[in-house]
Amino acid sequence: MEMATIFRTLKKYWGYTEFRPYQEENILTILKGVDTLTILPTGGGKSLCFQLPALLSDGLAIVISPLISLMKDQVDDLKDLGIAAECLNSSLPPREQRSIMERIGEGSLKLLYLSPERLLMEPTLCALKSVRIAYFVVDEAHCISHWGHDFRQEYRQLGLLKREFENIPIHAFTATATETVRDDIVHELGLHRPRIVVGDIDRPNLTYRVIQRQSSLLKQIGEVIEKHKGQPGIIYCLKRKDVDELSTSLSGLGYRNLPYHAGLDDATRKKNQEEFLSEEVDIIVATIAFGMGVDRSNIRYVIHTAMPKSIEHFQQETGRAGRDGLPSDCYFFYSGADYGIWKSLLADSPESEVMLRKLGELYDFCTRPQCRHKSLVQYFGQAYAPENCGACDFCLGEVDMVDDPLLIGQKVLSCVARVRQSFGANHVADILKGNATEAVLNWHHEKLSTFGLMEAETKVFIRFMIEQLVGQGFLRREGEYGTLAITGEGMSLLKGRVAPRLAKPVTRERKKEIEKKRRSRRAEDWENVDEGLFEALRLLRAKIARDKSVPAYLVFSDKALKDMAAKKPRDREAFAGIYGVGEAKLKEYADTFIDAIGDYRISPPVLN
Repeated sequence: MEMATIFRTLKKYWGYTEFRPYQEENILTILKGVDTLTILPTGGGKSLCFQLPALLSDGLAIVISPLISLMKDQVDDLKDLGIAAECLNSSLPPREQRSIMERIGEGSLKLLYLSPERLLMEPTLCALKSVRIAYFVVDEAHCISHWGHDFRQEYRQLGLLKREFENIPIHAFTATATETVRDDIVHELGLHRPRIVVGDIDRPNLTYRVIQRQSSLLKQIGEVIEKHKGQPGIIYCLKRKDVDELSTSLSGLGYRNLPYHAGLDDATRKKNQEEFLSEEVDIIVATIAFGMGVDRSNIRYVIHTAMPKSIEHFQQETGRAGRDGLPSDCYFFYSGADYGIWKSLLADSPESEVMLRKLGELYDFCTRPQCRHKSLVQYFGQAYAPENCGACDFCLGEVDMVDDPLLIGQKVLSCVARVRQSFGANHVADILKGNATEAVLNWHHEKLSTFGLMEAETKVFIRFMIEQLVGQGFLRREGEYGTLAITGEGMSLLKGRVAPRLAKPVTRERKKEIEKKRRSRRAEDWENVDEGLFEALRLLRAKIARDKSVPAYLVFSDKALKDMAAKKPRDREAFAGIYGVGEAKLKEYADTFIDAIGDYRISPPVLN
């Protein structure tokens, strides 16, 4: 296959003139007809890797995907680009399903999306055996592994592909997979000497901030929303009840939002998701049920109000921000109490031991002051070269370190030892602060040598120190009540052989400095872009999306709108040079958007 043909196809349908990292290598490998396993981060362009070769191959490419909503969005996008694609699932009326089956037989399709359940049906298998198949794609392939973060039993049966379609290549794709999960995918699918492509797991356009959750969580969330006013965001909660309460509270504060969780009826869930994807509402409050079907490319921030299940889940969920490659923010409000909640929720799970270990690794990520990008990359077995990522609270200087962490650590652990390792963090903090609470007095702990040892510090500061010492393995929580116990590493700390790395809580003054820096970085990001025109084009995009009943990002990405708002094309030739404009989008949208840009030049609206 000549590269000129590949690039012509890329420009004709997708409007791009170059590939993202690893895409070209992956496409060429697929065209050679060998099995592959590809791990590319969310936003890395996985779909293009298997969609483009389908147009250059003989036969039909079958894509196995776990969610109907995910299939529909991808197929709508392909149809919008002028590509013959369909999805076959239970949501379609019988007549439409029969029509698609006929098209499969005629050989008029290039891409067909199926769920694992639909693939395994006898009529589907028979129909596929009667036509020429170019290759199979197993999307979200981590679902096949017990060691993955989103195991699905139906995926475990996909090993039959190699038995039923012996000489047809299989290409597995996922965004996150440790080495153990990668090995499991290869084994379960029976891949034959696969070419494994592991892209850079890092998402440099995302800025991570990990913050201890306060009792005033609503205020913390409100501050984030204010920084991103008018921008789309996802707020993740641990439980359905939390979603409902937070959604109601935010509505009361004037923030228009919608809830999403498995406890809502199907119609409400579908309506809320569609309103978010079509940009009728910009904030969704959700449990992780709002998952793989979320394909909106311009999400500018993600908030976790509690700890997700694992680093894999955190990477997957934060990865829904900034899929268009533009700068986006991820905020993680955590508490040691989250570990106890998850422990209770996972008690009856057959994978509880694995999941609790993963949860502990995530807690360590929260409480160890270090580069967040480096921590995530190293977790997935990759090296991270930069000394400073420039895109996390630690590397941006938003995290201040305590002056004498060894002394602080020894004070806390001494207090834990004095109470015979039989009390929780709150009680220990009261003793160190010198708070003569009823519990402290009942146990005569005001007489301990450690009583008031840290009276100059706030209780918030002391609790923050305790959480970091737990997360870094110097202390551990035990039993139903989470009593603090000193670990072997903690004994070494008491003897001065090792020292922790302890960060201070962020002060109000420090917050002001951080906000000033954030605004300066945003100004750089939007340099030469007419923000008023961008907003006008965003409203136009939303109207077109509503009229077509498709998600707004399928019309144009934010990156494309920013390019228009910077270049202000006056004719179709100039519009063809806009990012993401291929032949189909040029034909369908050029005149509408050129006219809107012209109207804006004549009479730009006054922005508040």
